[in-house]
Amino acid sequence: MSKLPSDKKFIDVSDYGRPFARAFVSQVEHTKLTPVQVTYLFGLSGIFAIYAILNEYYFAAGFFLILKSILDAADGELARVKKTPSYTGRYLDSIFDIVLNFLLFITIWSVSSSSILATLVAFVSVQLQGTLYNYYYVVLRHNTAGGEQTSKIIEDKSPTALPGESQRTVNWLFNTYNILYGAFDKAIFNLDRNAVKTAPFPNWFMSIISIYGLGFQLLIISVMLTLGMIDFIIPFFIAYSILLLVFIGIRKIFLREVVSSKRFN
Repeated sequence: MSKLPSDKKFIDVSDYGRPFARAFVSQVEHTKLTPVQVTYLFGLSGIFAIYAILNEYYFAAGFFLILKSILDAADGELARVKKTPSYTGRYLDSIFDIVLNFLLFITIWSVSSSSILATLVAFVSVQLQGTLYNYYYVVLRHNTAGGEQTSKIIEDKSPTALPGESQRTVNWLFNTYNILYGAFDKAIFNLDRNAVKTAPFPNWFMSIISIYGLGFQLLIISVMLTLGMIDFIIPFFIAYSILLLVFIGIRKIFLREVVSSKRFN
């Protein structure tokens, strides 16, 4: 939550892995391990979870999904500690997330009673849920004095590479990110484009929205796997999307205060 000033920090239920991530970083910060290598580790953890599901080791699958969430937080923590931020890591992180999500749902489909159509709908639902949370979070940072503003509300232009990374790599990852996420980002923006003009959201609102964060989504899947409820995962996430309309409705009806004139980009 270091991307916001102290008065705007909220309880993020999707970020439960942060304390464990910081503990991990404290042990490796003086080693040669890089943030991007940690990103590869969380990708590997996701693959282990998928393998475990295929072999019906559901408790192990749940463990590796939680580990993925912890490592997902650790790469950013390590980048901050080592003062080595990079767009390479940022985009690679997001690309790994969506690819692993797709493979995860296809794997669940292969060992459950759900149809392929329902599986694809559930995958799209999960991505829209996560995109709504990320959209409101980025808007909050842009509209809060002292908030981090390196993330754009709409990713429409490849950023300039930071020291130590290749512009060509950044461009490639940016274009890949837009191919994978562009439709979801535009869909959520069009559902609530006036959110960018409102005053900073209250902490309670962001805490509620955080149930759509990827970490919390993976926690739900982990719990359902360990309880032997794999057949209910795909229907659950389709139904879970009804909250999209609820959250957007709350923002439009109750959080309409307009911020002072500024440019949004």
